[in-house]
Amino acid sequence: FFSSGFQVAPETKAVMKWLRSIPFVLSASLHGGELVVTYPYDYSRHPAEEKMFSPTPDEKVFKMLAKAYADAHPVISDRSELRCGGNFVKRGGIINGAEWYSFTGGMADFNYLHTNCFEVTVEVGCEKFPLAEELYTIWHENRGALLNYMEMVHRGIKGIVSDKFGNPIKNARISVRGIRHDITTGN
Repeated sequence: FFSSGFQVAPETKAVMKWLRSIPFVLSASLHGGELVVTYPYDYSRHPAEEKMFSPTPDEKVFKMLAKAYADAHPVISDRSELRCGGNFVKRGGIINGAEWYSFTGGMADFNYLHTNCFEVTVEVGCEKFPLAEELYTIWHENRGALLNYMEMVHRGIKGIVSDKFGNPIKNARISVRGIRHDITTGN
């Protein structure tokens, strides 16, 4: 997943281990500097790389998750061109990460490729480093969208895979016809 020679920080290794040990299914990474929700893949293997659409096999699910956040955010869902330059208004406030800009080693791609966790990246505000007095407003702009996004945990595949005696089966592979990305059951 990471390019050769890439040093992984100890805290990153710890989060990777944590994600593999607990069957998370949904997460979001919160950033600043724009108003948009991006979804995997963030890295494009195409030689041109930059601004190259790079969908996962679960493209429809990721678009649904990103829209759940964007549509519930009062500023991201605003059709006005007056926010952060309005770059994502015509896209409904969402974009495939690699189509915006490609980078390797992102958490959303790692989660999708190596765990059952579907992650989006939320750019929560126009300022990359907002002032302390702006945080209250940013929190309130994102609160409802975060709650709406968390409710999406109830969508998709869920249930218990068990043997004929009703005992849960650990690490059972679940495949969905037409989607070339399996998930596995937890402990």
